[in-house]
Amino acid sequence: MRRKRQLIRIDEEKCDGCGLCVHACAEGALALVNGKARLVSETYCDGLGACIGECPQGAITIEERETEDFNELAAKRHVAGQAGLGQAAHAKAPDALPRPMAPPCACPGSAVRAFAPAAGQRGEAMEEGPASETLSQLGNWPIQLTLAPPVAPHYAGARLLLSADCAPFAYGGFHERLLPGRVLLIACPKLDDAEFYREKLTYILQANPVAGLDVAFMEVPCCFGLVRLAQEALAASGKDIPLRAIRLGIHGDVLEERVLSGAANAVPQALR
Repeated sequence: MRRKRQLIRIDEEKCDGCGLCVHACAEGALALVNGKARLVSETYCDGLGACIGECPQGAITIEERETEDFNELAAKRHVAGQAGLGQAAHAKAPDALPRPMAPPCACPGSAVRAFAPAAGQRGEAMEEGPASETLSQLGNWPIQLTLAPPVAPHYAGARLLLSADCAPFAYGGFHERLLPGRVLLIACPKLDDAEFYREKLTYILQANPVAGLDVAFMEVPCCFGLVRLAQEALAASGKDIPLRAIRLGIHGDVLEERVLSGAANAVPQALR
């Protein structure tokens, strides 16, 4: 039912993307989108304005306008989904999927960004300075899987590169060979919450038209957990997209590349 009631309004020009309002909203009505606070759904906003006092820029005000009634039950379900309390769903439509747990912090540094990699040829060395530098091929931010957005335009038609945290340090050709043309996500299957990562990756694969998934992992045994995590997430997503695993040595060499199917118990097929 539509009627006139109080609702928050966000001045995007004043908003600096600090995210304090997002955490102040108990109904989960706010989210950071492209570095700005946005109202996720008007039905989640109760119009009481708890978020106003948290905004250091004065970007949030309350106004009266015609909208749908506040839906307390829907808001609670939405918050439960964000907290990772909802059961896994198999529906493909993004609106029907449970939201993964919200990241532990929201700051300007975690604002979602997509940009063109550094100009020049892949891996081109810069002449300035005492030593040459390889141009970055990174085209998205944030890259840590915990902070990565569950839905973003740069996922559309993209091949994801799920990389172990150590891989870019061990493999000198990471930017030149593995990263170009891919959306990067990094994670550690040993030290981080693997179950959270599995749910988050499953959601990303379900909710976005991703073209493929590559996994770069280290030769140490515990790091293979990242491949297993990717297999299980892909199987749970129901998507039929290519999955490739790239095993890197601690001395900086590529030990093996394999193409895997999406099923968790798939038999790997040699890439070449």
